[in-house]
Amino acid sequence: MLKGAEPADSIARMPPGAPEFTVELPLFSGPFRLLADLILDQKMDVCDVPVASVTDLFLRMGAEAASGWPLEEATWFVAVCAVLLELKVGRLLPRPVASTEEDLLGSESPDLLYARSLELAAFRHVAVDLAERMAQAALMVPRTAGPPSELSHLYPDILQTVSADDLAGVAAKLLAPRPLVDLSHVTPIRASVSEALQAVRERLSSTPVARFRDLIEGCRDRIDVVVRFLAVLELYREGRVELSQATLFGDIQVAWQPGPSSGERSADA
Repeated sequence: MLKGAEPADSIARMPPGAPEFTVELPLFSGPFRLLADLILDQKMDVCDVPVASVTDLFLRMGAEAASGWPLEEATWFVAVCAVLLELKVGRLLPRPVASTEEDLLGSESPDLLYARSLELAAFRHVAVDLAERMAQAALMVPRTAGPPSELSHLYPDILQTVSADDLAGVAAKLLAPRPLVDLSHVTPIRASVSEALQAVRERLSSTPVARFRDLIEGCRDRIDVVVRFLAVLELYREGRVELSQATLFGDIQVAWQPGPSSGERSADA
């Protein structure tokens, strides 16, 4: 009944220890994890599940229940909703119907069969006419030689009216440098991730634990905030900082993790 359930089934596995998120629907009442398993196991029609209503219920969930959801569980919920939306769109969109042999022959409708016979007759007449024209064109041979020498005086000289000034003007246009494109209306991006990394390291070296809003102080444009956030993610990928969020949509705490000493690094190498 559903396509794509096999690769999506590996996503629909909630990490253990996560708080249950229950939904109340006309056809189902219980934990969302069970609902996702029923849909992916093709035991429940995805078209009967209002994914938008489930998402709104998740966003309206109280801060007490949402505070126990780490980043992995929230990511699991978003991934499962994306899979359900993909399955639902695949079910709702019309699918092309393959034409059968009876449809092509028009056996179900005599009028359609008669109309197609007229079309076939017209194509046959056109094919005969095209074949005759191609046969006549095959007998024609183009002339590749130039005019004979005794008739060369009859052809006008095409360069008779062209002067040296005309050639100089054409050469000046062809060899002129290309005009510069005005890019004054384009705002240059002066923010770089390397500078943002340096700024975050300097701030966290003096204050090992800081909020993300403290790390973006002095950022004037939105692009500076985005680059500063990319710098924090790069440090998190390298294992130099730890990120935590106490409440849903709350402040992001960035904690600096001291790296190994030079001696440990040399020993590991």
